[in-house]
Amino acid sequence: MANPTVQKSDEPAPGNMSDTSRALAVLRAVIDGMAEGVWVTSEDGTVVEHNNALKELLFSGTALVGHKAGEIVESDELQQAVDRACRENASSRLELNLEGVRPRVVSVHVSPLGHDLSGSSAVFFDVTELRRLEKVRKDFVANVSHELRTPVTAIRGYAETLLSGALSDPAAAPKMVDIIHRQSERLSELVEDLLELSRLESRELQLAEKPINLAQAAQGASEAVRPKARARNIEIELQVAPELYVLADPRGVEQVILNLLDNAVKYTPVNGHVWLRARRLNEHIELTVKDDGPGIEARHLPRLFERFYRVDKGRSRDMGGTGLGLSIVKHLVTAMKGDVRVESAPGQGSTFYVTLPVAPQVAGNPPTPG
Repeated sequence: MANPTVQKSDEPAPGNMSDTSRALAVLRAVIDGMAEGVWVTSEDGTVVEHNNALKELLFSGTALVGHKAGEIVESDELQQAVDRACRENASSRLELNLEGVRPRVVSVHVSPLGHDLSGSSAVFFDVTELRRLEKVRKDFVANVSHELRTPVTAIRGYAETLLSGALSDPAAAPKMVDIIHRQSERLSELVEDLLELSRLESRELQLAEKPINLAQAAQGASEAVRPKARARNIEIELQVAPELYVLADPRGVEQVILNLLDNAVKYTPVNGHVWLRARRLNEHIELTVKDDGPGIEARHLPRLFERFYRVDKGRSRDMGGTGLGLSIVKHLVTAMKGDVRVESAPGQGSTFYVTLPVAPQVAGNPPTPG
């Protein structure tokens, strides 16, 4: 991008620059080197100078010089702030949501030039990522609180009922104790998943890189899910060639497969079918988990790997789970230098694709045709 974006009058050659000219050149260089966007207006609020960062921030392909604030940014609030700075020597701070091709949230500080100079200046700070992180934090706290409330309320309610006399009821007491036990297990799973996700996001969890036999990992994960599948007469079919090896973390690979199979069994109807397949694609192994469940609408797919995101909140909670399984899958696969995606449509089931690096040839790991 070109250096200063305003038209400049002819200046003396660097060797003959006056102190004033040199100071102006330094000032322009400093302003153009700033990450924040800056503009300067004349006394009527027309932009007379700006730096390169402002044009990038506003994603503007047209000239800014010669235009007023309201013509550059569709905001009456910003125009009023510039007018106050020019006419009343008053400073203002405001935050704007900029729509368009590249939506941004910017914090703007508008102030008069001062020092007997007419006009105003404005500094634009891009706070898009900061506001996104704040929203993520607030949503996370709200979701955790909501998820914790259900088991805690159940445990407390049934415990109080038992203490109030139901403990001596031979018919009701065992049922209440069973509910307390199941809810405490759900609470424990939620805490464990939260800790796991926290370790992954903070990169505290050190993952190994070693050749993993995918068939063995798939077999181990499927055995853990089969009791739940048998209870609903769901068949789990494995199609993983014994010569397929991935370069990844042993526990991480098994947990990814376990979470995907558990998720597939959870949403597959009684007497349904779940398939787990794998194949080599050049320097990667592609693992596929497919179910013949109800499928997912396209609008949900981009958010499916978010923490606590549920397509059908009521139905998901009835089926159990913490709402963190797919988010953990995403983080684990990314940490193991792989990728995960999903394809689904209502009435057509869901298919999850995981790609992981193929392991270098080792003993018992013959090359596999691509």
